[in-house]
Amino acid sequence: MSSTEPDRPRRTALDALHRSLGATMTDFAGWDMPLRYGSERDEHIAVRTKAGLFDLSHMGEITVTGPQAVALLNHALVGNIATVGLGLGRARYTMICQADGGILDDLIVYRLGETEYMVVANASNAQVVLDALTERAAGFDAAVRDDRDNYALLAVQGPESAGILKSLTDADLEGLKYYAGLPGTVAGVPALIARTGYTGEDGFELFVAPGDAEKLWQALTEAGADAGLVPCGLSCRDTLRLEAGMPLYGHELSTSLTPFDAGLGRVVKFEKEGDFVGREALVAAAERAAAEPPRVLVGLVAEGRRVPRAGYAVVAGGEVIGEVTSGAPSPTLGKPIAMAYVDAAHAAPGTAGVGVDIRGNHEPYEVVALPFYKRQK
Repeated sequence: MSSTEPDRPRRTALDALHRSLGATMTDFAGWDMPLRYGSERDEHIAVRTKAGLFDLSHMGEITVTGPQAVALLNHALVGNIATVGLGLGRARYTMICQADGGILDDLIVYRLGETEYMVVANASNAQVVLDALTERAAGFDAAVRDDRDNYALLAVQGPESAGILKSLTDADLEGLKYYAGLPGTVAGVPALIARTGYTGEDGFELFVAPGDAEKLWQALTEAGADAGLVPCGLSCRDTLRLEAGMPLYGHELSTSLTPFDAGLGRVVKFEKEGDFVGREALVAAAERAAAEPPRVLVGLVAEGRRVPRAGYAVVAGGEVIGEVTSGAPSPTLGKPIAMAYVDAAHAAPGTAGVGVDIRGNHEPYEVVALPFYKRQK
């Protein structure tokens, strides 16, 4: 699954297929990944209205097993992995933090068995998360295994995704809730079928052996032809997640922010049994946030056509009041949009006089509540 040349980006099991489809490839977190196949706007709209097929094999799978697997994860992560709610086949969004409370990564944890869990990390942080879990496993009767080379990950996202997948599997998709996964067979390929995604649409992520990835991609392509399924690259994945108000590590999340700074304090479960890495610092962060709200993550919608980019200053009354974390043209809204951290005094939707400094010009923006887009269920 990886290139034999260490100085070159790693390649997924679908690399040759992407190139045969004419994909524009890009180096992303040390992987050669498809950025787009044709028009990123068309790919984006296909996911919103029909369905899109993604190769996400750059994500980092780490398996944690053993009698004390859950105790290790409760110690290493800020979420409560031991709750009744995380039954077999369920998944949970959580984070791994430093001792000072800074976010190392946001994660999805799947419970695969009684004492077996799969942690899925972002590609750019997979090694960091693996190293942290390995270090934090000391003293626990649990094993941490790097499974990145043992999985390819395909995602089918969009309103037609359930119908497309249903034609290829006898797994109970109707009974599969959001943030749950079940083992099954798709087009004859053994897979972990998870109802998860990063687009704001209904959809599925399929964890399979790398050797089965091409067969599954082709089967999904054929099954989805009449439903309007198209291959999609990382570019439209970014605009889809931005419209859905979903944070991206390195933009809305970083080691300089705690979950409370990011407005995601709800993922920290102080009530769980035992100590966990970062608890003391996060208690202090929660108290600070309650006493004096930190900068708040908000949505910004342009009145003009200029696109804000990460790092641009947000201004009001001639003062800098925040910073853009992500920005792009929104195909759904037809206007440029951005997420930004701004001072609490300017965070209320409809706040007047807010702009973004784009190369010296203060372009007017409307403050809106996140997300920009929410699908009709």
